[in-house]
Amino acid sequence: MFRRNPIGKVIGNTAGLKTAQLKRLDRIARRKIAPEVIVSQEVARAISELSWETGRQIGLLIARSGKVEYCIVGDHRAIEIPSLSQFRAGAGRLRGLRCVHTHLTGAGLTEDDLLDLLCLRLDLMAAIKVRKENGLPDLLYAAHLSPNPKQEKAVDYLAPVIPSQQPESFLEIIDALEREFARLRPVKDVDKKKDRAILIGVTTRSMKQAQESMDELKELVRSDDVQVMDSLIQKRDRIHPRTIIGKGKLSDIILKALRFDANLLIFDRELNPSQIRSITDHTDLRVIDRTQLILDLFARRAMSREGKLQVEMAQLKYMLPRLGTRDDALSRLTGGIGGRGPGETKLEIDRRRINDRLSKLTKQLKSVSKERHGRRTRRRKRNLPVISLVGYTNVGKSTMLNSLTKSEVTAEDKLFATLDPTSRRLRFPEDIEVIFTDTVGFIRNLPEELLKSFKSTLEELHEADLLVHILDISNPQFREQMHVVEKILDELKLNRIPQLRVLNKVDLVEKEYAREQAASLDGIAISALDESTMEPFLNQAKKMIMKQWGTL
Repeated sequence: MFRRNPIGKVIGNTAGLKTAQLKRLDRIARRKIAPEVIVSQEVARAISELSWETGRQIGLLIARSGKVEYCIVGDHRAIEIPSLSQFRAGAGRLRGLRCVHTHLTGAGLTEDDLLDLLCLRLDLMAAIKVRKENGLPDLLYAAHLSPNPKQEKAVDYLAPVIPSQQPESFLEIIDALEREFARLRPVKDVDKKKDRAILIGVTTRSMKQAQESMDELKELVRSDDVQVMDSLIQKRDRIHPRTIIGKGKLSDIILKALRFDANLLIFDRELNPSQIRSITDHTDLRVIDRTQLILDLFARRAMSREGKLQVEMAQLKYMLPRLGTRDDALSRLTGGIGGRGPGETKLEIDRRRINDRLSKLTKQLKSVSKERHGRRTRRRKRNLPVISLVGYTNVGKSTMLNSLTKSEVTAEDKLFATLDPTSRRLRFPEDIEVIFTDTVGFIRNLPEELLKSFKSTLEELHEADLLVHILDISNPQFREQMHVVEKILDELKLNRIPQLRVLNKVDLVEKEYAREQAASLDGIAISALDESTMEPFLNQAKKMIMKQWGTL
């Protein structure tokens, strides 16, 4: 049972302790320890004797000034360190706290001790071995984080000493440690607001597939203006149900974050709410997954009112099951009938507000969808055929639309540079007029809620007379990307519409390779930047449109 005394310094498993023992704990919590030593001889003896009497581990969290911030009572095996969010933990810096606790069995520091040292970025983790025969302190074992990036182990151990024989050099060790972390840290980006991320891939598939997915994640991160400090892929027989990766690998990642001055962990898969909580329990770094990254990217790029509504709806649906579950604060909302009693928790209020906002967004999107439907109806009355450009993100759809129709739609070498659908007219040489539409690009593992939210936008595709599926032939994974798009089109029930495959960016590959790929896929090779390569495509598109419409 985890309790906090009225003073606020003695916390943990205090149930069942005698009044005299609680008073002794309180006196220990009020002590000030010389900053030069890890723990004073007197305090080491006091917590050892009390730990021996109670059969419970006792730990102290001590600031660099020597002030005891918390006195923690655990059980026979371990102590539970509370949330330390109120203490400094700037990027690349240690916490400014050291943990000293007793060990009733065994000797040295345990794996859990080292994990707490890493994840909480403590100055030092120390354990006092308690003698079984009399409760006096035996040896003091201590370790701190290793700043050496070439060193395999994450920590450096100090030589075990008797508490009365500690060298008075603790602050010197910590000062040197932080200076070394600062020296090894890469030069900070000029833009202080730019996130610095470590990318994490965990897979049960082949490493080749995992690397392809990681390469795409790097492009997503680059498109979202996040600086990649490092990336790693762990292959496992099965995904850890709670932390995705093992504790040892998580420790390595947290140490890398400290060395590289990273403030963000991005996982190359979707994390469920309990997994996010389990990982954030071990670190104060921000943790997001692939889905959240894509949603953030969409929120950044959406320009139209409809696009912003769709992205906000997807974000709220993603957020709803991931709201925090730890909230002891109760608040009363209103007086009168129905307003008395304990009131709603903050969690309940947040959920209700999100559901209310979702209902409002649904109504607004229905209204926008009616407007879009009206535009499509007017377009059909003009009896103009529609050609829709579809494809994986960043294959050159917007560039191709600009080249064909002399438009100035935003086109960048970034994923999801354009989200909002765009329609432009084009007149074929024989005075046949058609409408070209450019829609949002697809990507593997596209968030389901995002796909649902963009349903009204994707309805444009159902009105198309021809789907032009654009492929980036310069991408080694263009066939895998093609299958991803085709699968999504099947799910949207768009496979009934005639399709024309166009292999873009032939200027970046060998001509013979482009001809072979175009022949094998029954497609047409072009470069969207070179209008002279467009004629075969326009001729084939006109032929397919006329076959459907007859003579226009």
